[in-house]
Amino acid sequence: MKLFDLTGKTALVTGTTGGLGQGIAIGLAEAGADVVCVSVSSSEETVKQIESLGRKASAIDVDLSDHSKLQATFDEALKLTGHIDILVNNAGIIRRTPAKDHSEKDWFDVINLNLNTVFLLSQIAGRHMLERGSGKIINICSMLSYQGGINVPGYTASKHGVAGLTRAFANEWAESGLQINGIAPGYMATDNTAQIRADENRFASITDRIPAGRWGTPEDLKGPAVFLASSASDYLNGHVLCVDGGWMAR
Repeated sequence: MKLFDLTGKTALVTGTTGGLGQGIAIGLAEAGADVVCVSVSSSEETVKQIESLGRKASAIDVDLSDHSKLQATFDEALKLTGHIDILVNNAGIIRRTPAKDHSEKDWFDVINLNLNTVFLLSQIAGRHMLERGSGKIINICSMLSYQGGINVPGYTASKHGVAGLTRAFANEWAESGLQINGIAPGYMATDNTAQIRADENRFASITDRIPAGRWGTPEDLKGPAVFLASSASDYLNGHVLCVDGGWMAR
């Protein structure tokens, strides 16, 4: 199990107030990593759970859509930890509006945080990792990195872009000892899908199409995240791992 041991590693995880980001942050800590939690609102509960595992945890509250703050945020994380071995780009938003009514503001807000921030923060972290000759970047993609979705044109475009960035960075940085991969979660029971789950008919039709017969939870991303953050995945690069209960295979 040493292949999956993250003792001595430090992870920076974005979007850790709850949901998938919180689950991933706690999963990395369970594998031995210390974690810097970065979110627009308080990650206090996540920090408490990580510290209860005997790991170090810090929280930085910042609006990652303000790109002028990204370098300072990363520098603060470095001051807190000394080094960043793992970056998990999880923070994101979704706006559900039919394409004909999708506002310009919604489009730009989603692309800005979901795609532009991922590019810029990966670039900042990548420079640090390239100097060290090692590092893991995990981008949270989506099934909509492959599909079109319904009523989410901005989100779909952004997640297609994140999958592309994952491959682009891997092509350039793999030979320098970095691994850049993605996770594409399936339908997950989080706040982002509350609107869908509240629609009984749509909830039932989606569940019926999932071979596993259930929606995923943040717990389901712990193992994949630890795998991609650990030395067990040292020869995996530019890959997007579907964690979807079989949705994409249907």
